[in-house]
Amino acid sequence: MNFNYSENQQLISETISDFSKRKIIPNLMQWDNAQYFPIDTFKELGELGMLGVLVPVKYGGSGFGYNEYVTVVSEIGKVCGSIGLSVAAHNSLCVGHILKYGSEAQKLKWLPGLSTGEYIGAWALTETGTGSDALQMNTTATKKGDKWILNGSKNFITHGVSSDVIVVVARTGEKGDSHGISAFIVDKKKSGVKSGKKEDKLGMRASETSEVIFDNCEVDSLDILGEEGEGFIQAMKILDGGRISIAALALGISKGAYSSSVLYSKEREQFGRPISQFQAIAFKLADMKTEIEVSELMIYRACQLIMNNMPVTKESAMAKYYASETCVKIANDAVQIFGGYGYTKDFPVEKYYRDSKLCTIGEGTSEIQKIVISKHII
Repeated sequence: MNFNYSENQQLISETISDFSKRKIIPNLMQWDNAQYFPIDTFKELGELGMLGVLVPVKYGGSGFGYNEYVTVVSEIGKVCGSIGLSVAAHNSLCVGHILKYGSEAQKLKWLPGLSTGEYIGAWALTETGTGSDALQMNTTATKKGDKWILNGSKNFITHGVSSDVIVVVARTGEKGDSHGISAFIVDKKKSGVKSGKKEDKLGMRASETSEVIFDNCEVDSLDILGEEGEGFIQAMKILDGGRISIAALALGISKGAYSSSVLYSKEREQFGRPISQFQAIAFKLADMKTEIEVSELMIYRACQLIMNNMPVTKESAMAKYYASETCVKIANDAVQIFGGYGYTKDFPVEKYYRDSKLCTIGEGTSEIQKIVISKHII
């Protein structure tokens, strides 16, 4: 495999770098402090083709593959984990679910707006009492004539306030039945759907996370994704791609923390020489670089499998597990290299440190990844 950036990947990297310098870097700490989700900036990424990366051109997307998608998420993550997370959730979850399981009519209706940033997408699986144990969800969809009536609430939903379109996974059968759950496309403007509590988070603070409440929300039968009872199986497949996106986000944060550390270690002097010349610091940088390279190899291996329609569940779980855990370690080491300054908001590594932890939790905790991996081994 050629590990050099392709022409498309190089163009994406340059485009994001230029956009970040103009639109993200001057504002990111203000957004972070205020927990402000910059909708206008996010939609501009749609105009650049970053919100429908995997969507075919005929549906208004960029028509790229997973290699380009990893480049998009990781390059944004290098600058701001929050914006990277929002891009990942929009692409992999909401857009990804409709792209993979939607009917032709559903794709034509929703994908052009989602791909260009006209619509912001959300994906609602998690609930307050059922995080990893999704089969016990309480949100229900009850058939009534040619309509479905949704009742319940979802929690930790990215873009739960600002979204225009939500893919909702709800119970249509008995608890614990993997064929008793279905997925629906919900227009956020419908009556019976509203946003609840917005979370006050440690990191990723400019990526909006909130509760979404359904109170007798009426959904047309034409808005069910696939067949009744397929929702849980669909969601698990969607998470295969979602794990790649979070791994890519972790990779980007790791690269950002590492690059900042290398630069600082060459500039910061103690005892008459740059601290990069001390073995304690040099060895930290060596570990960081090695872990980044391993993460990248695992991610692109998973990309090759998913693009060739091969089983990828184990490999995507391994990539997500390793990349996210090493991201936390790399961000921690970056703060240590910066010393006291690393603990202040005047330098970038404290934000990388706060943002990194979400990667070990979102779209399946590290513990869940180990369950997935071990099941495939055993």
